[in-house]
Amino acid sequence: MKAIAFIRPLPIEAEDSLVELDLPEPEFGPRDLLVNVRAVSVNPVDTKVRGARHQGSASDKTGKPRVLGWDAAGVVVGKGAAVTGFNVGDEVYYAGALDRPGSNAEYQAVDERLVGRKPKSIGFAEAAALPLTSITAWELLFDRLGVREDKSEASVLVSGAAGGVGSILVQIARRLTGLTVIATASRPETVQWVTQMGAHHVIDHTQPLAGQVHSLGIRPVKYIASLTATARNFAPLVEVLAPQGKLGLIDDPATSWMRKRCP
Repeated sequence: MKAIAFIRPLPIEAEDSLVELDLPEPEFGPRDLLVNVRAVSVNPVDTKVRGARHQGSASDKTGKPRVLGWDAAGVVVGKGAAVTGFNVGDEVYYAGALDRPGSNAEYQAVDERLVGRKPKSIGFAEAAALPLTSITAWELLFDRLGVREDKSEASVLVSGAAGGVGSILVQIARRLTGLTVIATASRPETVQWVTQMGAHHVIDHTQPLAGQVHSLGIRPVKYIASLTATARNFAPLVEVLAPQGKLGLIDDPATSWMRKRCP
């Protein structure tokens, strides 16, 4: 099968930073599905693994190719003997596992317990863009920030709301909670986008946040989801956070003081 892999970590500009290979079709275990991959998406984790920033990803030491790719959508073409939830021909989507070959290949073996049925209302490309962003948004909102799926008069500020995770988080918060959703965006097209996704209010992250939040006439912000540029925006975000409020982040601040404050 055709696959895209890397042999050793190199700058993306290097001619052989990513290579096309012919690899054997994956073997699949009792709980695995063999999926004919129709679409994939690219996530930050792919760049981190390729750059050998993730512990255990040192493909340059073994000389073996590493197939990247986390999210995928495709069609089931084979299944293990213990699979109970899927059949050959099912259209599926999923986020894979870090310790197995990725989705940048014609075929991928994946544990059925990680897999969902692709919604019939969207295509393969749209479905492949959903798994990791959706999982991240859900876990950040409900598991890390501790928001409950009930009605509340509190508010959540989504910093970086027009990105992949932000777009999903705004929708989930609007549909499944009673939170007032405040999104940050600065360009007309991103303001329109986050409004379409369900944000009650949109403020400009390039301008001081406190005055904009206070002008909304709502209760202090109980939850903040910081999805990008947290190191730069940390002080303004804390300024608008209510006492005993919670701030969750998903980016990777490089500064040591941020790591100490937000481990």
